[in-house]
Amino acid sequence: MPTETALITGASSGIGEELARLFAKDRSNLILVARSREKLEQLATELRRDHGIQVEVLPGDLAEVAAPQAIFDDLAAKGISVDVLVNNAGFGSAGPVADLPVQQQIDMIQVNVTALTHLTRLFLPGMIQSGHGGILNVGSTAGFQPGPYMAVYYATKAYVLSFTEALAEELAGTAIKVTCLAPGATATGFAALANMENSLLFRLGTMDARTVAAIGYRGFRRGKVIVIPGLKNRLGAFSVRFAPRSFVRKLTKRLQS
Repeated sequence: MPTETALITGASSGIGEELARLFAKDRSNLILVARSREKLEQLATELRRDHGIQVEVLPGDLAEVAAPQAIFDDLAAKGISVDVLVNNAGFGSAGPVADLPVQQQIDMIQVNVTALTHLTRLFLPGMIQSGHGGILNVGSTAGFQPGPYMAVYYATKAYVLSFTEALAEELAGTAIKVTCLAPGATATGFAALANMENSLLFRLGTMDARTVAAIGYRGFRRGKVIVIPGLKNRLGAFSVRFAPRSFVRKLTKRLQS
């Protein structure tokens, strides 16, 4: 079988960076996408040296509407096909909807939802035509309930979860794997960027990005549709199915404080 090529967005740090290392360890060639060219080049140099793979670096900002098509066109011009798409790029921001900057919330939807959907639509037909490949979407346990004071972020992750499950069912019976990795609080740069470092949610404890990525990677390779790392996170995601919605909203609001 020809060498697999995986495209990973948000690959310069956190879960995306750790997923890149896992794919590289299994000798997948990589396309790394993030805003920071310097961080991507450093990671690419490391992975080429340690695993002898090909690594393409594509700096870009997925908050720009044209970015997904530009990525697709760039790779097509180079004759590079994508076997696995990892939609990891995403960000959040804490605060009331009425207070957070409008453009920041629009950009959040663009990165977390629109770019993810756009990239999937661009690369999926090639996977279907080749008869193999997969899509790993990085969601969050936030996707299982509404999130006061992070309303837009939680809503975007609910989309990722629903979209992934629906897509997996559309492709059931094919060789294409579709997985949503839904971690809880994780020790990455996310909390600092989202202004959540002192929130109760993060004070209650986090998982490390390497562990989360490893669990997600194994689940994807095994064809699991939803992967929730950590017993506490799994119990939390399961319990909201049975609790009254009003209680869930109030509890999530408290965790965001």
